Amino acid sequence: MALFVLLFFATFVTEDATCIVAGSLAAAGAIGLELAVLACFSGIFVSDIGLYLIGRGSGRAAARSRVFRRLVSPYALERAAGWLEKRGPAAIFISRFVSGLRLPTYLAAGFLKVSFARFAAYLFIAAAIWTPFLVGAAYYAQVEIFGSRLLIGTLLLFASIQAAFALISRKRRRRLVGFFKRIYRWEFWPVQIFYLPVLFYVVFLAFRYRSLTVFTSANPAIPGGGFAGESKDEIYSGLKRSVAARPHLLRHIVVDPSELSGMNEAEMSEFVRLEALGFPLVLKPDTGERGKGVRIVRTPAELSAALENIDGRQILQEFARGEEFSVFYYRYPGESKGRIFSITDKIFPSVTGNGISTVEELILADPRAVCIHSAYLDNIGSEADRIASPGEEVRLIEIGTHSRGAIFNDGDRVRSDKLEAAIDRICRGFEGFYFGRFDLRVSSEDDLREGRGFKIVELNGVTSESTNIYDRRYSIIDAYRILLRQWKIAFEIGHLNRARGASPASVSELVSMYIYGSRAEPSEEPA
Repeated sequence: MALFVLLFFATFVTEDATCIVAGSLAAAGAIGLELAVLACFSGIFVSDIGLYLIGRGSGRAAARSRVFRRLVSPYALERAAGWLEKRGPAAIFISRFVSGLRLPTYLAAGFLKVSFARFAAYLFIAAAIWTPFLVGAAYYAQVEIFGSRLLIGTLLLFASIQAAFALISRKRRRRLVGFFKRIYRWEFWPVQIFYLPVLFYVVFLAFRYRSLTVFTSANPAIPGGGFAGESKDEIYSGLKRSVAARPHLLRHIVVDPSELSGMNEAEMSEFVRLEALGFPLVLKPDTGERGKGVRIVRTPAELSAALENIDGRQILQEFARGEEFSVFYYRYPGESKGRIFSITDKIFPSVTGNGISTVEELILADPRAVCIHSAYLDNIGSEADRIASPGEEVRLIEIGTHSRGAIFNDGDRVRSDKLEAAIDRICRGFEGFYFGRFDLRVSSEDDLREGRGFKIVELNGVTSESTNIYDRRYSIIDAYRILLRQWKIAFEIGHLNRARGASPASVSELVSMYIYGSRAEPSEEPA
């Protein structure tokens, strides 16, 4: 009975692996085969009913929680909902036999309020077929092939079933290709892994300058120097103090989603008009980073829907068309002129239709897009299932963020004395700013090279990344060389500003900024 209870609850975590373990345990005589099947079947049925009830009771609020977003992407939920509406409750039955479809399908069934009786009936029949098959297959494989080698048999069976799921269709095979490509292509490594060598160098610099946080004094005008959690609105307000920056700023307002909830399309359209804005607009968190939560809304209906699904202060910003570049700037205190550290040219990738393949299939066939296909699918939503016309170009993203799928190339070709002078004038007018990265939109490279006509989308502070490192021509050694030099400059500027009276943030303040997004007060301005 202890094993029965253990297997029952283990299905809440991983259904297929639990069924394999149950079959292996039955083969070893630790539990009867019938009891093992019943334990797994009961756990699967109860947990899947639970997912349905969560979807029905909590609606899409549950799917917006951090826990569920880690388990299932917004694209998967949207697609499951469309699949469910198209195929009806039969989709519930089919999803039981396709790994990866179960969670989004059962949640979507709750969102759409599919008949509980019909849902439970289809689920019962599917589980009654699937569970005995999987547990029984593991049992007989263990008896006939592996014998007493219980652990080896269990692991090989699990690996074989996972491999079968991965290779069962071309889509799954291409996703597997993308998984392996992300392992050896460092530009797609998780930030926590890629930045480990940089972290060690930062610790070295901290010993050298006798302060772990002196780099936060690199920008005394920005809380924590722009380490984390800084307000985009406050930085934009600081830029407004620079006369040279004003022609390059985009119109924006700060909104509280709760205050705008319930507006119909006409009311939302009137609100936008009264704020001297117009569609399309960029909606983004006031304290977001790495492109999280940034979206382009093109109609009042899209804006209303977007505001219903988010919390916290948001920025509504004028959308600037054109090419996008990042310009990384720094100036040592006391120097009369700043410098451009690097320039990044941002490319918005697209796929070209052939009249046969869906947009998703085109993404998976692309040698680079397959590495980050899930980000593109989340971005384009239901567009993924559309068959693109021959020659049709389908843009996958319009936001210049590497983690969301933009392609970054070194843009040093547009570097010029005029551009450097224009950026320097803007930054010198923003007192207390010495180090950071501008994200710019411009109509042409020639305009940017001449230092004219560009618009400032954002300005990021001390933890800005010199994003030209992601150019495919750069090796990982090149990337680290650039990043280490960047951090060396940040510490040097912070050290000089501290000597001039700026106070670095404390370690506890940095931890609070990183975890909670709270902000320290700006440092005392150096004389």
